[in-house]
Formats: sequence, C-alpha cells, structure tokens
Amino acid sequence: MRTHAQRDPEELEGHLVGLIEASREQASEDPFRNPVLAVTLAITRRFDRDEIGEADLDALFVRLRAQALSDRAARLRAYVGIEHHPDADAAMPARLVAAVPDRSDAFERFRDGIGRTAFAVVFTAHPTFGMPKAVAALLAEAASLDDPAARAPLIEKAAQLSTRPDAPITLDGEFEQACVAANHGREAVDAFNGALLDAARKRWPDRWTELVPKPFAIASWVGCDTDGRTDIGWWDTLRYRLESKRMQLDRVMRRLPAIPAAGAVRGLAEAALAAVNRQLAVAPRLGDKPSLEAVHRFALALIIERERAQTDSAAVLAGLSAAVAGAEDDADRRSLAVLRSGIATHGLSNALPHFRLNASQIHNAVRRVIDLEGEPTDAAQRRSHLSAIHTLLNDVQPVAVDFGALAAERASAARLMMTIAQILKHVDGTHPVRFLIAETETGYTLLAALWLARHYGIADKLEITPLFETASALEQGIRVLDDALRNPHWRRYLKRIGRLTVQFGYSDSGRYVGQLAATFWIERLRLRITEMLVANGLADVELAIFDTHGESIGRGAHPTSLRDRLAYLAPEDARTRNQKAGIKVRLESSFQGTDGYLLFGSKEIAEASIARVAEHVYALEVAEDDAFPDYALSDAAEGADADDDPVYAETDFALEFFTVVRQDMEALVDDPGYAALLGTFGPGLIDRTGSRPVARQSDSGGPALITHPRQMRAIPNNAILHQLGYLANSLHGIGRAAGRAPDLFRDMRRDSVRFSRAFRLVQHAASVGDLDVLRAYIDTLDPAVWLERARRTRKDGRRDELVVIAGALDRLDLAPNLRRLFGRLTTDALSLQSTAPDLKKMSVRLTLLHAIRLALIHRIWFTAVHIPGFRPQAGVSRDQLLERFLRLDIDGCLKLLDEIFPITPDPTLGLNFGEPAGPRDVGTYEAEHSGLFQPIKRMFAQVREISGMIQHEVGAFG
Repeated sequence: MRTHAQRDPEELEGHLVGLIEASREQASEDPFRNPVLAVTLAITRRFDRDEIGEADLDALFVRLRAQALSDRAARLRAYVGIEHHPDADAAMPARLVAAVPDRSDAFERFRDGIGRTAFAVVFTAHPTFGMPKAVAALLAEAASLDDPAARAPLIEKAAQLSTRPDAPITLDGEFEQACVAANHGREAVDAFNGALLDAARKRWPDRWTELVPKPFAIASWVGCDTDGRTDIGWWDTLRYRLESKRMQLDRVMRRLPAIPAAGAVRGLAEAALAAVNRQLAVAPRLGDKPSLEAVHRFALALIIERERAQTDSAAVLAGLSAAVAGAEDDADRRSLAVLRSGIATHGLSNALPHFRLNASQIHNAVRRVIDLEGEPTDAAQRRSHLSAIHTLLNDVQPVAVDFGALAAERASAARLMMTIAQILKHVDGTHPVRFLIAETETGYTLLAALWLARHYGIADKLEITPLFETASALEQGIRVLDDALRNPHWRRYLKRIGRLTVQFGYSDSGRYVGQLAATFWIERLRLRITEMLVANGLADVELAIFDTHGESIGRGAHPTSLRDRLAYLAPEDARTRNQKAGIKVRLESSFQGTDGYLLFGSKEIAEASIARVAEHVYALEVAEDDAFPDYALSDAAEGADADDDPVYAETDFALEFFTVVRQDMEALVDDPGYAALLGTFGPGLIDRTGSRPVARQSDSGGPALITHPRQMRAIPNNAILHQLGYLANSLHGIGRAAGRAPDLFRDMRRDSVRFSRAFRLVQHAASVGDLDVLRAYIDTLDPAVWLERARRTRKDGRRDELVVIAGALDRLDLAPNLRRLFGRLTTDALSLQSTAPDLKKMSVRLTLLHAIRLALIHRIWFTAVHIPGFRPQAGVSRDQLLERFLRLDIDGCLKLLDEIFPITPDPTLGLNFGEPAGPRDVGTYEAEHSGLFQPIKRMFAQVREISGMIQHEVGAFG
C-alpha cells in the first residue's frame, strides 16, 4: 500500500535529472564509477522505500512522452523544411519553366523533360511500425502547424497515449497506413504538376494543354513483398492491387469536373469502379487459406468483370485528353490535365507495384527444369549454371496461366510470376511492374528470373531488379551485371524494356560493414555501373536506382534533413558522371513503416517532401537549412563543386578509411560478445513492430539463443543497439580509421561536402549513444557485479535475491565475452574522441530513461526470484525459467506460470465421475498472481513503454 502522496511529475523529473547530472560529475573524478548504474541503484532504493511508485512513474512518463514528442514534431518540420523556404517551394515550378532556354524547341525540351519520371517515392512495409497509428497521426498533424501554441494540445493528447505499437499489427493494417501516406503523396504530386501547368500556361498559352507532367511517381510494395515470408497468399496480393485500382478510379470520379466534355470518361470510370467493387466483394480476406470454392468464385469475378473494370489506362487517358480538348474553361482544363498526368504516371493504380522475393526462391523454381548439381552462388559452378540457363533461354516458350494453375503451384517464385501475370491480365497492365530480387550474388539469378518471366509470358512487362546489399553483393555486384550482360538474351531484354534497374540496400550492408563504409561501397558500385553501361554501348538505356534505406541512421537514412538524405544517397559526383555519359537516371527511395510514412503524414508535410525531392532532382539551389547548426558544413565545403571535392581527389584516403571501418565492423560482427549483447535480452526490450512472422523459439519454449547477428533481422538488430545506448553499426571502426591519418581526416570534415555529410551520421549516432549506458547494461549481465552488490547491501532479504540472480547469470556465462566486447568498443571510441572531440554526448533526458528502465528490469528480477518452486513443466525447470526472466522473455514466462500456478480452481470439482474421488490440487494461487506475476507484468509494460520513448528520442525504430 502507498505511504505517500503521488509526487509531482515535474518535481520528480527535476530530482532524477539532478541525480544523473551529479553522478556524471562524480564519475569524472572517480573513473571506477559508472554514473548510469549508480543512478539505477539510487532509483532502486527509492522504489524499495516506496518513494517512487507505479502511479508516480505513469505521471512522469506522460511528461517525458510530451517532451520527446514535442521535440520530434519540431525535428520533423525542420527535416522536410516546411518553414525554412515556403516561398521558394511555391515558386519552384515557375523556376523550372523559366530555366528552359529561350529557343525554337524550348517547349519540346520542357515537355520531354517533365514527361519522364525522374523520382519515385516507394512506401515499404519493413517491420518499423514502432508507434501507434493514433500517435503518428497526432504527431504529423502537430508538425504541420506553424504555431507552437497550436501544436501543444496535439502533443499533450499524444502524450496521454502509450508509445507502444498497436497490437496485433496485421498486413491489412500496414496496407491501410501505406495508403494514407500514398494518398498524401499523390495529392502533393498533383499539386506540383498543377503548378507546373500554371507556369507553362503563362509561357506557352496555346500549347500548355499538350503537356503531361510525370516528374514524380508514388509506388509501394506493401502486400507484394514475399521475401522471407510465406503468410501472404496470391489472393491477398491480388486483393491489394484491386484496392489500389479502386482508389485510383475513385480519384478519377472525385476529380472530374461536372462538364459535358467529361461525360464519356465519367461513364467509363463509373462502370469500372462498380466492376472493381464487385470483384472486391468476393475477394478472400487476409487470414487462413481460403477454400477452393472461394478462390474459384474470386477468379470468375476477375474474369467476368474484366472488360468493364478496364485492365489498361488507355481508354481513360483517351477520354481525359478528349475532355481537355473539349473543355471551355481553363480551370476545368487544368483539373483534367492534372488528373491525366496522375493516370499517365500510375496507370490504374493508386501506387505503382513493387514485387520482391529472394534469389534462392528463383533458383528453386528453375531447378526443376535445369539438370545441375550444386548452388549457382558456388564459384566452381558459375560457368556451368550460366551455360545451362543460356541454353534454356534459347528455346523458352510461354505457357498459359490460369487461376487453377496458380492455385496449384507450390514453388514460390513461379507462383509470384503467375500472380503478376494475372494482375497484368486482369487488374492493370498499363506499365511494367518492378520485380526485386533480394540477395542477388550471381548473374545466373537475373537470367533465371528472365527465363521464368518469358516462360509465363510477361518478360516485356517485368523490370527484373537485383538487390545489392550484402558485403559479397557490394563487391561482386558489377560481376553479377557483367555476367548477365554477356548473355545476348539479357542484352535484348534490356533494350526492349529500356531500363536497367538496380536496388541498393542499406540494412544488411550497414550492419555488417558499417553504415559509413556501406555508403562508400555502394557509391563505388554505382560509378562502376555507369562505366559498364558506357563500355557495353548501353548509354541509351535508362538507369533506375532504388535505395531501400530506412529512416534510422542504422539503415542509412541521413539524420539532419531530407535534403541531405537525398544528396547522401545520390551523391553529386555519381549524378554528374551519368550526365556526362548521357545516361538518363531515375532515382527511387523507400519510406518505411510509421517513421517513413510520417514524411507523408499530412498534406503540408507531403508537399514539403516533394519540394525537397524536386530540388534534388532538378539541382535547384535553395536557402540553407539552419535547423541543425551543429552539423553544418563549413563555408568552403558548401561552396565546393563535385568536381573539386577533395574526397575524390584523395582516393587513397577514402579507400583506406572505409576499408578500415569495414574490417573493424566485420570483426565486431564475428565477436561472440556482440551476439551476446544483441541477443541476451535485447529482443525483450522491443515490441513486435510488423506483420512479418516472429523469430524461431528454442526447444525449451523460450527465445532462441542468438550466437551470431545473422540469426536476427537487420531492423531488430538496429533497434536493439538504439535501446542499449550505443549505435555500433554507425560508430564502430571510425575511430581507428580516423586515427590513421588524423590531419587528413579533419581536413575532409572541413572541406569535403561528401565526407562531411556522411560523417553527420556519426555525429548523430554519438549524440544518442553513451558508453556509460552500454556499460550499465553489460554490468547488469555480469554476476560479479551482483555479488559485489550482495556484499554491500543493507536491505533485509536483498542479499539472497542478489546471490540467486548472480548464480543464474553465471550459468548463462555471458560476462567474459561481454567484457572483451566492451574493451573493443571502448578502444575505438577513444580513438574517435581524440580525432573528433566535438562529438556531442547523450542527453540527460535520454540517459534518465535508460536508468529508470534498468531499475525496472532489476526489480523484475528481484521479484522473479520469489516464484515458488515447482516440478518441471513442459521440460522447463525453475532454474531455466529464471534464466528466461533474465533474458526478458517475460510474456513467455508469465504464460507458463499461468499454467503452473492457475488462478482458477479445478474445473472438475463437484462433478461425479462414477468412482470415488481421487486426490486433487484444489488450491488456487491468487497470492502469487497478485504479489508476483501481476507486478512483473505491470513493470514489464513500463519497460516497453520506455523503449517507445527511447525510439522517439533517437528519432526512428530500427
């Protein structure tokens, strides 16, 4: 029972902040003192004395959430540049028109320039839905407002809500959120296109209606990404594409002006929309596999309604063009022309589709028709596989595809190809669709995908796209493409499709070779692709580059501004070389989950994001963004051109610097202490943030023991580093690399646009990381620390608790590897500190969150020690259960404890089974539930709540 009135949250925050500041000061005089663990111990003692209770923490959390959300809303505004140059944003389309030289072919040049899509925004559904939809909506709404006073009520409302993600997160929910962002993106693109037409009308009043602007596109792979998951049925993918089609047709109906000239296209769109709604009415819903009857009913609806639903945008486009010509009012002509641009760009889809699967799935699908042993990734098998697939391509004949064959197909790659064939045939065949292949490490994969595409008759409608992400792929990527280009079938395919598309991933590359090193190797591969296209006489083939980074620096997103992020992904040097070679480039960038969708979370934010994209694509000069003065470039660096950026002149420095970073990061990844750091209780700190199935379980029912980072996905890997207070994948190796040539390193930071921009990732990582915080987590897993605490405790009963915990930690045997790991990280961090002494440290508020959470974790462990003994249940003993508590498998442990210690009486009591009653354990365990299990559950909810707040402080999940 409480013995004191609830503390004022502002007073409590001030008290705890004071503890952090005082402890940091004392640590500067006492190198053997960990300031974070000292504050954790101080908070624990206040818990013990009932000076801080559950209600106190809940009130404090509201206050801390409000501060974190307020700061994040301000950062979001600054990131997209809403308030820094609004006048320039509005004038941008007019500047583009004015920039066209005054010559006889000026109109044609402008028409061709804006008639080609130069940038695509791609909404992806990586498991980064780390905050509730309601909080995200309030955050976006607040960030859209100019007046801080108007933002305050929205932030306060959001602060009353939990930071933990919605549960459960379903694919349907992800699709709905992607659609909201895509709709904002479409509105922003329409606004930009409308402004282009307005400016063109002033310059070419007699010809502006001929223009069909298509500078930017909106795309999505939500519902179409089957890489690493089997829970998305082909019927689900078809339904999502129908939903996208419905939204596009609905947009047509809403935007058509009520004039006679638009009557024909209105009738066409109205009939198509009704037909699509009838198709959707019988579409199987997400969940269990539908019956064959349901699939059959859906297939017949797609076929029967096919003509009415339209399967190509040609008829709608023709109707819109006729309406533009027939309209009498310029405002109506403008509305129709903007609508026509949206249809011309996106076909009958609200967002262009991207499909994705894994290279191994391609190999498995082709293996049944290719008589070869071994793997195509084996260097010894390379030539034989390339020769065999060439032979197959010489004589491939398309086969018919029907829904029965699709329903019967078992190979995932073949099934996806057939799904795409049916979508092109029955939903929307306007544009070629993107077909992304993860883990492409051999040219055979591309040729095998081409064989499958030709086999199913869709090769001319499929953009086969390798994903270069792993360290091996970044090294071998040019050889992969070269092997494919040596094949005449692939060369002819590229000529027909008119575009070479490559995808670069920053998640696995970043976590295995380090984010800074990853950007160097990716840029190097981009330059070599340009050289390869020129050498092969393919400069007339468009190069599309799709960067699938995320919003976290651990996944390659630049932290300071969207402007920097775009320039970081597509450096000026690479763009200049493509321009000189005459290669047209289409850039694409992914926006992932809640964090990414925030950049299109409202009309105002989306318009600012599109404005930044336009600046980047058309190389428009803009006023400097002063939102992040701590990260600003020097005047000399800002004024430099790509041609005289010193990082390109000092090629030896760049190669050696990033090679050292890569070597150190690869060594770190193989360090057993790193796996222990990530896998011991790291997964327990984060909620599930996506619809993708969760990781495997161990034989004893708990989470599988992580022995290498490759056993977990990139996003939880990065998220755990955020939660443990040290972003190693963005920091480690930089110190040793900088220390090899410290003077040149400082020169590059000062004078190189490219290098200093990349180094800002390190600056941000340092500002949300702290070795003292990391050491506190590592010491929490060290039995010696708990035994030392047991020696000095004065609290009754605490010594026994501490000794039991120390014994359980000793059985886990983590401390030796973790201590060595900490030494490795500290050595490099000291080198970085000496070469970059200006790096900021973790804020007091973020440090406080870590200290409170550690105190809660310790208290959970103290409580778990008192769980009564029991006979082994489901192969789990009490000692094993305690070890699972130490790994924060709290939900799993509580579920098991509910079975071992039921709170309800025996349901057989009072029933006559026809024999004398045998012995029964009729007792209930209400005391254990109320005194142990429920408090653990509540404290663990607070642990996860703090994880959500840390996510906001860092700025992204994963």
